[in-house]
Amino acid sequence: MAATYPEYIWQNGRIKPWAEATVHVMAHALHYGSSVFEGIRSYETPQGPAIFRLGDHLKRLYMSAKIYDIAIPYTIDELAAACREVILKNGLTKAYLRPVAFRGLGGFGLSAETPTDVAVATWEMGPYLGPGVLEAGIDACVSTWNRMAPNTIPTGAKAGGNYLSGQLIAREARRLGFGEGIALASNGLLSEGAGENLFLVFDGQLHTTPASAAILNGITRHTLMTLARANGIEVVERDMPREYLYLADEIFMCGTAAEVTPIRSVDAKQVGAGKAGPITRKMQELYFGLFSGKTEDRWNWLDPVA
Repeated sequence: MAATYPEYIWQNGRIKPWAEATVHVMAHALHYGSSVFEGIRSYETPQGPAIFRLGDHLKRLYMSAKIYDIAIPYTIDELAAACREVILKNGLTKAYLRPVAFRGLGGFGLSAETPTDVAVATWEMGPYLGPGVLEAGIDACVSTWNRMAPNTIPTGAKAGGNYLSGQLIAREARRLGFGEGIALASNGLLSEGAGENLFLVFDGQLHTTPASAAILNGITRHTLMTLARANGIEVVERDMPREYLYLADEIFMCGTAAEVTPIRSVDAKQVGAGKAGPITRKMQELYFGLFSGKTEDRWNWLDPVA
């Protein structure tokens, strides 16, 4: 089935037809993974379409660019305006946004000086891990691929090259018939999913791996930790061994794309009752309640599109 693309995209300062947003085959990023990007969602709310934590996502984009010395030739306010503009131009409300900045055509060496190209795309996206997974959950496996060791590739940056690791983890899981893969850190302790953060539930508490476990310190992860604490659910950041995946009462993955996805089994071992448990359901209720109006947005996380 052929993919259907939106009509317009924002590239290097202006809206243009999607098909005209081209890049030279010798662009630095294509050969070396020298790009940084964000995944952001826009939701329909009672007050109209709103982008979730737009400012926080764009700040992280600039922090990722700083790590890799990628100079972005636009301000955060200009890119925020571009995000709103491309949603409106495509007539979307509930949508996924992809701002990306990358080293374009210039020199050919690893440290070559090149211009920075910037684009913002948007499209309609349902549940990232498949239809019905937010309700039914997924079966996951522990990958044979580890996440990066400290002081090798900075996992705190959301950079294109980092996601080669996630591709290995995700494609292995799909090949073996699982919905998603879970990676261990280089020390053998739990890290994160192919492109998602992890939460395990023990005795009503949320346990999640720390930033030092080779994870991307996710914005959805921070959102859920904030919502949990505001609603009397204790959150613990800690190192955890692999076997805790088999002992947890509940497990779920989270991320902008994955949102809050329950895990019903790991390595064919049932998690809890084999379905989303009460804490997972509560976190889904609080998270999606931000967009329906059932959860008060006390943190000003919703940025109106228009």
